[in-house]
Amino acid sequence: MKAKTVETFASIQGEGKYAGIKQVFVRFFECNMHCVWCDTPHSIGDTTQKFDQWSIEELFYQIETLWKDCHSVSLTGGEPLMQVDVIKELLKKMRSVKMLSYLETNGTLPEALDKIIDEVDVIAMDLKLPSSTQCQSYWQEHEEFIKIAKKKDLFIKTVISSDTKQEDVEKSIEIVTKIDPNILFILQPNFFDMQNGVVKKCQEFHKLCVEQLADVRIIPQMHKMMKLR
Repeated sequence: MKAKTVETFASIQGEGKYAGIKQVFVRFFECNMHCVWCDTPHSIGDTTQKFDQWSIEELFYQIETLWKDCHSVSLTGGEPLMQVDVIKELLKKMRSVKMLSYLETNGTLPEALDKIIDEVDVIAMDLKLPSSTQCQSYWQEHEEFIKIAKKKDLFIKTVISSDTKQEDVEKSIEIVTKIDPNILFILQPNFFDMQNGVVKKCQEFHKLCVEQLADVRIIPQMHKMMKLR
């Protein structure tokens, strides 16, 4: 069994609940979505096929060499759950040495998540709004995913772009409220739209969210502002 990865490196987490911590990042190759604002298009796999292949032992060794002073290991992509069997074995190895795991996922593959839920520690789930991504909707998949993910340290973030429609935000609020209104819900302004009034849009959507959700925050991609990887 081989892992397909694009890169492994240490840096500062710039998004969500754990922004500011140092992590080892393992960027897995391939994704089942192609969001119009994707900031890692080289990891998607629909235009280029550039990746490295590693055994679990080889990949874990790379993580170990970068681990000093890190809080956790971010399994990101692409979409890491497309390689769920690899992820499962890697998580077991990490857990055996008490490395915290942090799964960054688009939240569209609930069956894959169910296979590794006992091994993962933190789940950073994107809730993909079709008006933002310009892709198909995944409402049912997201709902099933959240029901499984809420067993762990879960937070949800959704990217708000200049194209985001209020009806999509309202639908996401409805889904999260039905499952657990206490789940942290983050509105993330699209970095490429920061000059197009998207922050104000986030503030308007925030007012909608707090009517039903207990913990709603607006958090931009801080690593981009700091010009970090």
